[in-house]
Amino acid sequence: MQKIDLIATSAFGLEAVVARELRDLGYPEVSVENGKVTFAAGPEALCRANLWLRSADRVLLKMGEFRALSFEELFEQTRALPWPDWIPADAAFPVEGKSINSKLFSVPDCQAIVKKAIVEKMKTRHRTEWFAETGPRYRVEVALLKDLATLTIDTSGAGLHKRGYRRLGSEAPLRETLAAALVMISRWRPDRVLVDPFCGSGTIPVEAAMIGLNVAPGLKREFEAEKWPAIESVHWRRAREEAEDLVAVVPGLKVHGFDIDREVLSLARYHARLAGLEEVVSFQERPVSELRSRSKYGYIICNPPYGMRLGEMSGVERLYQEMGMVFRTLDTWSHYILTAHQGFERLFGRRADKRRKLYNGRIQCNLYQYFGPRPPRKGNLPELATLNTGVAAEERGGLL
Repeated sequence: MQKIDLIATSAFGLEAVVARELRDLGYPEVSVENGKVTFAAGPEALCRANLWLRSADRVLLKMGEFRALSFEELFEQTRALPWPDWIPADAAFPVEGKSINSKLFSVPDCQAIVKKAIVEKMKTRHRTEWFAETGPRYRVEVALLKDLATLTIDTSGAGLHKRGYRRLGSEAPLRETLAAALVMISRWRPDRVLVDPFCGSGTIPVEAAMIGLNVAPGLKREFEAEKWPAIESVHWRRAREEAEDLVAVVPGLKVHGFDIDREVLSLARYHARLAGLEEVVSFQERPVSELRSRSKYGYIICNPPYGMRLGEMSGVERLYQEMGMVFRTLDTWSHYILTAHQGFERLFGRRADKRRKLYNGRIQCNLYQYFGPRPPRKGNLPELATLNTGVAAEERGGLL
């Protein structure tokens, strides 16, 4: 099979992160647009992208793109696409749609026309008048933006944030893809301490540990396209074998999550266990006021409360002031803090070195980035102190 066009979708603000991931996977020619990154590669890329992309939402197979100013144009150009090359006779192929600033604004009509056009094209190959749609699922989407129609098939099934380890929910959870993106934006390295002092159900520490150990985020789940006859099973087998072979051994990996909620910490430990990381990530019940460390050049990456509910704002603002005082004592560390509070820098007591607009679900946030100093070169680097946890640390007054 020749090269195919693929689209990795993402939340707004993470497109550059997804593009960097694709380049690191060996696909340098990428096209970045709002909410998506397009690239062309062989069919093995479909498998590898699903397994490895940490910050993308989905991987879509791009069937075609064209201008459509009328329903007739939409029908004819959709019918001209090679649907039978991908969709077998018994496949289920529901059609979803969206339309933004286009003459064809009726989404239900566009969906019906695309469905009819695919059926007509399928009849020419499969020699049947009726499709039972009882086989593998091919979720088709017609997306119209300013009269440009893009036709895709979803290869992922469940969104890529569904890693398989987070089966129990907590209040206001951070999506796995965004948590991974925060770690990748920070350029954290696994030879340095990483702490999330507001870890909740553990998503940032678990994602960081997976990055530190080079664990493919999709290794423990299945994808819709694994059932597709057009993608040879050898591609999936090789992609999974590659992912298993590339898991790293990092002695002394130091990833820690703290929170004041004992119940939510039990969720964090459960999620780490499902991810196979219970021996790598540690969790402790501890307020941010007790955050101390003798380690240098560490990282704090966190998603503290935003104070968006009635009556919570004053407490959250006091928390941000406390964070500023505590984090200031870790003056050789780098700090990455995601919040929707527009006055964060004033309360924290320091302007960020860099701000980045991101979306936590539908909530517009800023990632406030405070860069610590560069450590000495490896030849002159002092031995990093371990982040002591548990009873021994508590007996020393909580010093990490």
